[in-house]
Amino acid sequence: MADFAAMQEAVIKGNLGEATRLTQEALDGGTAPAAIVNEGLIPGMLVVGERFKNNEYYVPEVLIAARAMKGAMALVQPHLKEGDIEPLGTVAIGTVQGDLHDIGKNLVAMMLEGAGYKIVDLGVDVSPEKFIDAVQSQGVTVIALSALLTTTMPSIGKTIEALNAAGLREKVTVIIGGAPVTEAYRKEVGADAYAPDAGSAVEALKGLAA
Repeated sequence: MADFAAMQEAVIKGNLGEATRLTQEALDGGTAPAAIVNEGLIPGMLVVGERFKNNEYYVPEVLIAARAMKGAMALVQPHLKEGDIEPLGTVAIGTVQGDLHDIGKNLVAMMLEGAGYKIVDLGVDVSPEKFIDAVQSQGVTVIALSALLTTTMPSIGKTIEALNAAGLREKVTVIIGGAPVTEAYRKEVGADAYAPDAGSAVEALKGLAA
């Protein structure tokens, strides 16, 4: 019988060795790979997101938790069959055109991946055209836009305008964030959600889906 509680704890504490050992034991014992992910690994990462949001965890703790999660996932992945785990959605994430900051974006990507979303990381300095291409070619259902400078914030609006012009705006959920971004700005540019931090991004998207 897989010890899901211990698995969650290993992810929460960022204990890579323990997370991989418990995952391997569960696989060897015949536990369904999807159950390991949905009952062991993802709930652990959701706790990490919650603690980060409440300022109980900081970036280093999140990074080691994500490393433990990824190590365990690498063991599970080969055993997952097509359709075993339906991702909650496919997220194209990127820092907008003109902005080269990536720490916040990377944290949000890790949190969303840990919560069960498929991530298409477009990197930094991402043009509106690249986001449009991701929607058209990779089945993206969510676009996550990050801006860390007030000077690059207008690129968020330009990307949303480009989605409108391409007739794709209704097909995707747009979530925005970054140090200068606010809820008021979300309303101004017509995004669907605003996340003040990486932990809130998961909640915001799940709230929209509910």
